[in-house]
Amino acid sequence: MRSRFSRALRTDWFGPFAVVVVASIGITIFDPSFLSPFNIQILMLAVAVNVVIAMSQMIIVAIGQMNLAIGAIGGLAAISFAGLMQVWSFPPAVAAATALAIGVTAGLINGALIARTGISAFIITLASLSIFKGADLGITRAQPFYNIPVEVKAFGNATMLGPIPWLALPAALVVVGMGRLLYRQKIGRYILAVGGNASAAELSGVSIPRTILWAHGISGFLAALAGVMLVARLQLGQPSIGDDWLILSFAAPVIGGAALSGGHVSVLGTFFGVVIVAIITQALVIFRIDPFMVQIVLGLLILGAVGVNRLREVRFQGA
Repeated sequence: MRSRFSRALRTDWFGPFAVVVVASIGITIFDPSFLSPFNIQILMLAVAVNVVIAMSQMIIVAIGQMNLAIGAIGGLAAISFAGLMQVWSFPPAVAAATALAIGVTAGLINGALIARTGISAFIITLASLSIFKGADLGITRAQPFYNIPVEVKAFGNATMLGPIPWLALPAALVVVGMGRLLYRQKIGRYILAVGGNASAAELSGVSIPRTILWAHGISGFLAALAGVMLVARLQLGQPSIGDDWLILSFAAPVIGGAALSGGHVSVLGTFFGVVIVAIITQALVIFRIDPFMVQIVLGLLILGAVGVNRLREVRFQGA
């Protein structure tokens, strides 16, 4: 039992998990309504969407890159999903599949440009952010799509078991799938190998361009999935979907122990990082604190998490 606990202490996810437990207990002491069924449902709705956003960035961080266009891809997929249903009367399943395909295509375009040109992912995704966001606004004329089918609205807000919303199902599948992908599948090991040491990975027979394509394709898929889920949750296709994803997408993986240089990420750590952000946001609402403080807190969390990760790296190298 002690050996299991000591092993858990050394994992990336244990620290964020402990913060979630302590924060939940502390907030509940001051306000018992924090753990009410309604509040738990609100928390889980936020976590369900945000964990998919975080995983979309996490897989890019794993190869030592960053994707600034995640929000723009998710927003484009979201308005495509809503627009296809409202304007063209597509069935929700077909519209969702088309939106996901748009996300994958956008991700592959980014990956191909990065792999073929050798230009920094920062520059490529910054440019594609502008392109995809421009397409979003051009399609919608900055006007939302309101006519969302009833079944989509129900999926986005109904619960399947107690306070557990249906949106938690795709989020759970993403967490499990990412865990298996990164730690059990060949492509996942390639992604971590390229992020850890691209030259060594290439000498071992790993195709760096193909690995970059895979990572960005998966990232685009997850960003699009988050956009589709958010349309169901908000019950409209809002052109501003994705505009505020960037900080969160980096905060959760970093809080979860990801190395921004690549090669090391934690799926469970990222999940608990998302939960921490959701708890902080909800606590600010409960205690009637200015919601804009969330941005300040997120920035401080990123700085603190990067500092802790750096200290761990230095300590590991010294050992």
